[in-house]
Amino acid sequence: MNEKITTFLSSGLLEKYLLGETTSAETEMVESYISKYPEVQNAYNTLQYNLEIVAKSNAVEAPKSILNNILDELDEAPVVDLNARKKYKSWYKFSIAASIAALIFAGTSYHFYSQKQKLSQENQIVVDEIFDLRNDIEKNNLMLDNVMRQLLKLNNPETEKYIIKGNERAKDLKTVAYINPKEKTSMIDVVSLPKLPEEQCYQIWADLQGQMVSLGILNEADRQLMSIPYAEDALALNITIEPKGGNTIASIENKVAEISLQ
Repeated sequence: MNEKITTFLSSGLLEKYLLGETTSAETEMVESYISKYPEVQNAYNTLQYNLEIVAKSNAVEAPKSILNNILDELDEAPVVDLNARKKYKSWYKFSIAASIAALIFAGTSYHFYSQKQKLSQENQIVVDEIFDLRNDIEKNNLMLDNVMRQLLKLNNPETEKYIIKGNERAKDLKTVAYINPKEKTSMIDVVSLPKLPEEQCYQIWADLQGQMVSLGILNEADRQLMSIPYAEDALALNITIEPKGGNTIASIENKVAEISLQ
């Protein structure tokens, strides 16, 4: 049902037309809609049917003795009481009008109730979207804050940059380490890591006077700037191939990259 028909059916013109209370222009409009649109025709027929049911349900059954009284009166004076007929017609019309008013009130009440429910649902959706938006803003602010902190560390004059390249066993390996001995911070940027079998991984180590201390596992999925533990007085950084999950002791024979920090 299009918006034009919906607006018409909600205007109350059909009900006024049934009561004969429309102007000539309104009558022409209603009859035009009834003839053009099946939806309006169906609504008109339904309204007529409902009004008939309402009128019948409100009708008062005449006493059984009234027929005899009428016949007696006709025998004595065959005169039609026009005033009584007029009153009956007025009462019948009033009954129909009251029924229409009741139907209109019920329909209007349901319409407003539906609109209220719809508006409530829409408001809840807006509240949820605002809440989600606030969460997204907070997450983005945290991300921006982390990025700014990382940039400040990289741009710090005390931060030293070390490019670590792979040896013959891993020619495509390339990482960049950023170490700030003054603030005691270390970061590494995984640029590229040659693919390994699933049961192996790359692990980075700090050489502390010949003792290898693990600084974490390097993963190809972590190709971004990330923090690693700062190793005080480290002489070098080494990358080895270890069993999946990392090792507690560096496999020097599987070393694929090394950079001196001295």
